[in-house]
Amino acid sequence: MDAIDARLLSALQRDGRQTVTDLAAAVGLSPTPCARRLARLEAEGVIEGYSARVDQARIGFPVSVFIQVELESQSKDAIDTFERAVRGFDRVMECHLMTGTRDILMRVVAADLTDFDRFLEDKLMRVPGIRSMRSSFALRTMVRRQVLPVRVSA
Repeated sequence: MDAIDARLLSALQRDGRQTVTDLAAAVGLSPTPCARRLARLEAEGVIEGYSARVDQARIGFPVSVFIQVELESQSKDAIDTFERAVRGFDRVMECHLMTGTRDILMRVVAADLTDFDRFLEDKLMRVPGIRSMRSSFALRTMVRRQVLPVRVSA
């Protein structure tokens, strides 16, 4: 990745709806080479896709819950089984395999406490292989970045 790729990615992260012409002007290219670079970054998987950032509270999910999960076993099969199950839960916004005393850290959204309780009882508590769970409710988000720092590769 060179400096132009880095500028392209930074500009796209700030505004993914820019036209190729506007993006090219922002990074100092003409539109055709800019489009070629975009296509290459997409083909290489650097650009994973395009989406809109949506305010979760304004669409009815003001509650964020962080759930620490300890599995009964840390075998590949146990982790794969858990992962397959939670991939099907649309309330799970993030799910990370962790080091330390808890195996999994998840961020789940909910409409309210009753909605979260329903999610636990109807979904998460039915996943086989969970030893224990601990939930923490976010009071407010202090920092949420959507733009990754982009560095030029050596």
